[in-house]
Amino acid sequence: MYATQALTQLVPLAADELDKNKVTPGVLGFLVFAALAVGVWFLMKSMNRHMGRVNFEEAPDPAAEPAGTEGEKKAAASGPAKANSSGKG
Repeated sequence: MYATQALTQLVPLAADELDKNKVTPGVLGFLVFAALAVGVWFLMKSMNRHMGRVNFEEAPDPAAEPAGTEGEKKAAASGPAKANSSGKG
C-alpha cells in the first residue's frame, strides 16, 4: 500500500474533526517555537561571552603625526612671528 493511498483514506476522518473556524498550531507548534527561543537565548549568551573576551586596541596610523607634536609645531611657528609683529623683539 502506498503512503498517498493511506493518507487519502485518513483525510475524510480528519475532515469531520476539523473546525474550520478554529485552527491552531497545537502543542507541536508551541514546542518548536519554544525550542527556537531557547536556541536563540543560548546563542545570545554565547555571543556576549565571546564579545567580552575580545581585547581590541587599535594600532596607531604610522602616517599620521602624534597629536602633541602638531600643537608644539604650531606654537613654535607662531611664537616668534607674534613677537616680531608686535615690534618688541
